[in-house]
Amino acid sequence: MAPGKVKLMAKYNPVEFIQEVRQETSKVTWPTWKEVWITTLMVLIMVSLASVFFLITDQAIGWLVQLVLGANR
Repeated sequence: MAPGKVKLMAKYNPVEFIQEVRQETSKVTWPTWKEVWITTLMVLIMVSLASVFFLITDQAIGWLVQLVLGANR
């Protein structure tokens, strides 16, 4: 864009915008409650596994650093 020129935004009618949003929302395939519960459970399980993994990894790295540096507790 050339210096000094202002790009104008298109002006929307709020009622038209709401209608377009409703049309697009009607095209969405919404998950069933069973799918929501299953995916929620899977996320909780994966978060738990990841937190345990990072806890163990953190402890191991901390132990190795203390071993290398010769620091005593």
